[in-house]
Amino acid sequence: MDFSTLNEALAFKSYDKVADICDSLMFQAASEGVSFQEDWPYAIHLIGHIYVNDINSARFLWKKIPLAVKESQQEVSTAWKIGQRLWIKDYASVHEAIREFIWSPQCQGIMSAFSEMYTKRMFELLQSAYSTISIQDTALFLGMNEDDATNYAVQHGWAVDPTSRMLTVTKQAVVTEQKLDHSILQQLTEYVFHLEH
Repeated sequence: MDFSTLNEALAFKSYDKVADICDSLMFQAASEGVSFQEDWPYAIHLIGHIYVNDINSARFLWKKIPLAVKESQQEVSTAWKIGQRLWIKDYASVHEAIREFIWSPQCQGIMSAFSEMYTKRMFELLQSAYSTISIQDTALFLGMNEDDATNYAVQHGWAVDPTSRMLTVTKQAVVTEQKLDHSILQQLTEYVFHLEH
């Protein structure tokens, strides 16, 4: 089986393409009748779906993985543990699942990128959901210790009250660009003029 496109995507850090590449390769192998279960990069495939936040596809892939692979490849089981935590919306323990395993060199890059992206996603979620939040809860959601979580929040414009150990969330202003296309305005003017006369 030729995994050159997958290896290329991993080398160029095109992690958002990994799941689609794996799906295509799996479909191709299955349609050609090629036995692929033994050599398939299931951990990368699962992580690829998790990376693009397609937990449903990761769940269905998990169901297709042979039991022997699930039992013999610890990295596959650990990747699915992250998927499970996301599936049940246990967001705080995702970082714990990522850190509890020493990932292979092939998975290390995508897992590191996912961890960083997931931290940003959780921070944005906290930012949109709270006006104040405890340092302890922030640390739990960001997968950091309290000092690192406080520093991360302060770097992003949040205020800290050391007495109450609370963080005050600073909402980011939403900037929208409105482009005015004169041709559309001209068409609208002509249309309204036509309706009036």
